[in-house]
Amino acid sequence: MGLLGILIGLSLLIFFAFRGWSVLLLAPIAALVAAAIGAQPLLANWTQIFMVSAASFLAQFFPIFLLGAVFGKLMDDSGAVASAAAFMARCLGERRAILAVVLAGALVTYGGVSLFVAFFVIVPMAQSLFRVASIPRRLLPAAVVLGTSSFTMSALPGTPSIQNMIPMPFFGTTPFAAPGHGIVASLVMLGIGLWWLRRAEGAARAAGEGYGEEALAATERTPDDELLRERATTAREFDPAEIQHGRRSKKPPPALNAILPLVVVIAVNLLMSLGVFPRLDFSYLAEERWGATSISAVAGVWSVAIALTAAIITVMALNWPRLPALRQTMDAGANASVLPALSVASLVGFGAVIAALPAFVAVRDWVLAIEGGPLVSLAVATNVLAALTGSASGGLTIALDALGQTYAEIAAQTGIDPALMHRVAVIGSGTLDILPHNGAVVSLLSICGMTHHDSYFDIFMVGIVPSVVALAVVIMLGGGVGSF
Repeated sequence: MGLLGILIGLSLLIFFAFRGWSVLLLAPIAALVAAAIGAQPLLANWTQIFMVSAASFLAQFFPIFLLGAVFGKLMDDSGAVASAAAFMARCLGERRAILAVVLAGALVTYGGVSLFVAFFVIVPMAQSLFRVASIPRRLLPAAVVLGTSSFTMSALPGTPSIQNMIPMPFFGTTPFAAPGHGIVASLVMLGIGLWWLRRAEGAARAAGEGYGEEALAATERTPDDELLRERATTAREFDPAEIQHGRRSKKPPPALNAILPLVVVIAVNLLMSLGVFPRLDFSYLAEERWGATSISAVAGVWSVAIALTAAIITVMALNWPRLPALRQTMDAGANASVLPALSVASLVGFGAVIAALPAFVAVRDWVLAIEGGPLVSLAVATNVLAALTGSASGGLTIALDALGQTYAEIAAQTGIDPALMHRVAVIGSGTLDILPHNGAVVSLLSICGMTHHDSYFDIFMVGIVPSVVALAVVIMLGGGVGSF
């Protein structure tokens, strides 16, 4: 009965989340259903396991949600995101419109701008470029996905995405874990994705297919659409309902003012992770009043928090005249962080309850027994859970909350570098999460005015296929030459 409870609880969570029900309600209900079928105490599971685990996640990662959302909103309202994207478009021109869209998305998301902020800025620019270049608009969502939701989310070393933060407390790693593997994986994803898009563009031109104005959908949704909002906030770290709040600058900043804050995020993150923290004495963290922890458990979050803070200060200093309603902008950014953080924390609580059920031992043993070794089993676990939840961060948190300590012990026993475990887990979470029910996919298609029938196959070919290939390459390299 215990295994049946786990399956029913997970099925309820997936079924109703896909239909737009709030995860804040679904996660505890699904967890308690699983506990009830497994004949476990309900109130104890809710208050002592679910809530404790959810609160622990918020205690670790809410600063990243908060600072990332505020930074993204400041970049949006100052016009910096639009200016950086336009700069990339000018550099590459309409003859390389697809590459311009991909690299513009990569630039702003690797620089720390929240995904949905990037969507609402880059899509209009991409539509203009695709129209002038006579590239079918059905390819636009795939180009945006490749730039914003693949290698800059899971593979590129130092990316400030929440997915890259989640494994750090479990493995004692930094955002730059296994940088060589991350670079190789990024090149694989980018190379395969661009090859497919260029092939699709060439086939469309040969068939005489243009931009396709007649394909404009009449069902485009606004950022505060409730169904879009519920799906989006479980997928990424920004509540799209807050995008329309605040006040945007009427005049975008120069390209340098727009790009410099993005560079600050990357540079300060690198400096703190690999330069400053390793040289300082943090032995006091072992004391009970600091949580009896170590610098390896918190350095990654601290590095990204400092980097985002420095970037926030930079964007305000460089673009002060272009922030006409600073308080409203910062309030909107802060508010945009709350629902995604609570949604992912609720998924963590659900995973903790499932992991605490006696029947979960059988699930754990099955996962660990998957042929190919711990890297393969870790990849399978994160892939499956990300696919089921439609969320890379949700699937990854459930997997690591249930199995993270086990994999950390396996790494210590077998000599596998925890940094390699980190990178495999993050890339694994960012593969099958991009299935049709993924909140980011649904949101992007709505913003573009396209349907799954129009564009999902190309999203699959640039979002899932390259990531699966990159994950296989990283696992083979890790097994052959170790971490680098």
